[in-house]
Amino acid sequence: MIQANRNGFIYVFDRTNGELLVAEKFVDKVSWASGIGKDGRPILLPGADPTREGNKACPNVLGGTNWMSMSYNPGTRLFYLQTLEACGIYVKPPEWNPKKLFLEPGQKFLRAIDIETGKRVWEVPQIGPADSWGGVISTAGGVVFFGEDSGAFAAVDASTGKDLWQIETNASAELGDGHSWRASPMTFMAGGKQYIAVAAGPNILCFGLP
Repeated sequence: MIQANRNGFIYVFDRTNGELLVAEKFVDKVSWASGIGKDGRPILLPGADPTREGNKACPNVLGGTNWMSMSYNPGTRLFYLQTLEACGIYVKPPEWNPKKLFLEPGQKFLRAIDIETGKRVWEVPQIGPADSWGGVISTAGGVVFFGEDSGAFAAVDASTGKDLWQIETNASAELGDGHSWRASPMTFMAGGKQYIAVAAGPNILCFGLP
């Protein structure tokens, strides 16, 4: 069982007995813990608690990843997920102001993780406001599809992360119309042909695979 947590660590468990097999960082910006112990508990770093002056903590409240779909490909034995490199300022009450946003600018990355080691195999940096929530799907044909932070729908090689194809969908938060990625791609068969479909803003897009 694999779970990439908002806290910035990916966990791999034995599904038969719950034994923790792997626990590693999948984002670079993790300031609250140095790692995960063999008992599954985080190794906390000093000075990470909120202060009245404000203390920077990473990942921010949006997490190193969130609810967007992730994908495991048994062919490559890699785990694919959208990640966010971003920090936030955490303040102890009563100085906290609910009308003030304490999020620093961040950057989205598509990353492939080796589940045997928890190590990063490749990554695809994305250009955009880091406010997209599109997920990932991988296919038996060795392709990973995802909603790129710029608003494009993109495909990369599942083994290397090499760019294969993309099409602009205007699903970007930079447009200011609420049409940024909020969905994950899915695949289906019809008439013996494989298709990829995704909701991009107010539109449903469908593509036939060769």
